[in-house]
Amino acid sequence: MPPLRILIDESLPIALAVELVGHDVSSVRAQRWLGYSNGSLLRTAVRAGFQVLVTADSAIRHQQNLAAIGISVVLITRVRNRLQDLKPLVPQILSALSTIGVAELVEIGPFASSPPGTA
Repeated sequence: MPPLRILIDESLPIALAVELVGHDVSSVRAQRWLGYSNGSLLRTAVRAGFQVLVTADSAIRHQQNLAAIGISVVLITRVRNRLQDLKPLVPQILSALSTIGVAELVEIGPFASSPPGTA
């Protein structure tokens, strides 16, 4: 699979970009798009050639019609947005990027140690 053009949202550390080896990665901060609403950010990203947004903003799944906009999203959940907390998820993120479809949302998070309600 050819490298994807990936945008790291402002909700995640810029240093995560270095971990996504094999892809063309930039950040909202580097693009100078800080403060854009989700809809504006996604449309601007598509116009700039980005194919995937990596974010921790869970509201994006309910707010945006990804198929209409034409961008995929990797949503990172249930983890703090510090690089040391995100690094263990990098293999999952890279795996999701290798199979993600156009306008698909893939959720990534740490594996629960026990099923909900049993702890």
